[in-house]
Amino acid sequence: MIRQRAAPQENKSKEPGRRLRKKIYLQRERKMTYRDRYLQWCSSPAIDDDTREQLRRIEDDDEQIKLRFASRLSFGTAGLRGVMGAGTNMMNIYTVRHATQGFANVICGHGRSACERGVAVAYDSRHMSREFAEQACRVLAANGIRSYMFDELRPTPELAFAVRDLGCIAGINITASHNTKEYNGYKAYWEDGIQLSPEQADMVSAQIDATDIFDGVKLADERQTREFTTVLGRDYDEKYMQKVLEQSADRRAIERNADMPIVYTPFHGAGYRLVPETLRRAGFRNIIPVEEQMVLDGDFPTVKSPNPENREGFDLGVKLARKVGASLIVGTDPDSDRMGVVVRDGSGEYVALTGNQTGVILLDYLINSLRAAGRLPDDACAVKTIVTTEMAAEVCRANGVGIADVLTGFKFIGGKAEEFEKSGEHTFIFGYEESYGYLAGSYVRDKDGVCASLLICEAAAYYADRGMTLADAMEELYKKYGYHTEHTVNIYMTGLDGERERREFMQRLRQDSCQRLGGLEVLCVKDYLKGVDGLPVSDVMYYQLSGNNVLVVRPSGTEPKVKIYVMTCGPTQEESSRLNAELEQAFRERYTQ
Repeated sequence: MIRQRAAPQENKSKEPGRRLRKKIYLQRERKMTYRDRYLQWCSSPAIDDDTREQLRRIEDDDEQIKLRFASRLSFGTAGLRGVMGAGTNMMNIYTVRHATQGFANVICGHGRSACERGVAVAYDSRHMSREFAEQACRVLAANGIRSYMFDELRPTPELAFAVRDLGCIAGINITASHNTKEYNGYKAYWEDGIQLSPEQADMVSAQIDATDIFDGVKLADERQTREFTTVLGRDYDEKYMQKVLEQSADRRAIERNADMPIVYTPFHGAGYRLVPETLRRAGFRNIIPVEEQMVLDGDFPTVKSPNPENREGFDLGVKLARKVGASLIVGTDPDSDRMGVVVRDGSGEYVALTGNQTGVILLDYLINSLRAAGRLPDDACAVKTIVTTEMAAEVCRANGVGIADVLTGFKFIGGKAEEFEKSGEHTFIFGYEESYGYLAGSYVRDKDGVCASLLICEAAAYYADRGMTLADAMEELYKKYGYHTEHTVNIYMTGLDGERERREFMQRLRQDSCQRLGGLEVLCVKDYLKGVDGLPVSDVMYYQLSGNNVLVVRPSGTEPKVKIYVMTCGPTQEESSRLNAELEQAFRERYTQ
């Protein structure tokens, strides 16, 4: 059973006049065209001069007006995410204020004590991130809600930690994670330190729908905002880092390899200070930063995309690693919740580990190190998403450790950890998803790139004792647990018709009774819209194929695309890779041509 989270209650006013005004507003809003919304913004006295100038420049560009005003940024379980610019479908101070007012309405619905508990607020290195965070605090203050805002950028996991540590009712983090420089976003958390559930997100979205983006938003002045805002400084980092350091499984391996060179890059983001400091406190003495990428810059000037999934982002790190003789390069994304790794293989080349591979290495390392230290609980259980490699399940089964599957999204991993803690059914030891998110321990309920960086360096030290790099370690694990290949296919459906095209694509899958794919028998098709395996309803199609092979299809929650996850296994790497390519090709031929 998925544990039940306390759901925010809608703030229903008993004042008939207020309900009537809301009804009239909703009726008027539904009748407005994108041109009406554009003109509303142009004429609003609330608009600042820079925004007004942006709007003036597109007055003869109907396509741009439609793109910016035909819809509004959707508030979902991941909060908001979009390109920065003027318009209801863009990230700007007005859409941030609007979202915060909707969130504030939900919080106020829980009464005075919820407002007193307050909201933790953080931000990353992107353009406008600090400004958006400050605007969120202004709206919260105007609604009588206290906030705890960090004095400078911080990793997302520290924000998630602060929500629970400070006893806050909620949390807000301004970040677009690993997206390109044009984007920004707004992550919302509830009191358990987990991003909002679908039900909670729907409540916030309903409040946003019922609120005028200008007249309906409350704004505090500078004095009131200061009164309601507590600033969190670097001294608060100590509490968070101590919890991260407690996740270490074998400090002796670090002591024996303290001078092992480690190249680190934060990709111009929030990990720039805490990741190196955490590694130093753990005992590593030779941390070598990629100086060009230690510069905090929302343009991310040294990479096309600040995403640790992309090998090309590590080019500067590889160049530095060759110079200093390092076998390990670690990178965290701009909000430092994801972590990627590049390692030197037996031929001297630097290869990127996938999120699945890194997770398997960490999982196997933690299980065996904790067992050797007498610290592996009898009821230990790991958690992965349904789109994460089945190799993780093989590792757990071979070691007598439980494994639980959840839907895509780290909130479900955090939710399962919360469930285990409350029920006592299992002890959560590790959770991960293929998209480079990892969590060990129970101090936080979100993926943590700071902790993951510590653990992968520790695992590298463990294998260094055996004269092996992490590339060697991965080959050893393949020989032990079977050769697995994972590949993600992205089918982009952009533009104004993109959402409709994605819905039609998923409907086409549901209407097709597929019996074979790529020479493999389709043993079972799970449609998660119908509710499967006790998990929440989700727009996902899961194909269980013969030979323990899997294919999963789902629309992305943050980008205009459908994602296909192809997961295969075989007696050799060549056989597994061949099967993966054939399965992908068969799917493309059947559904995309």
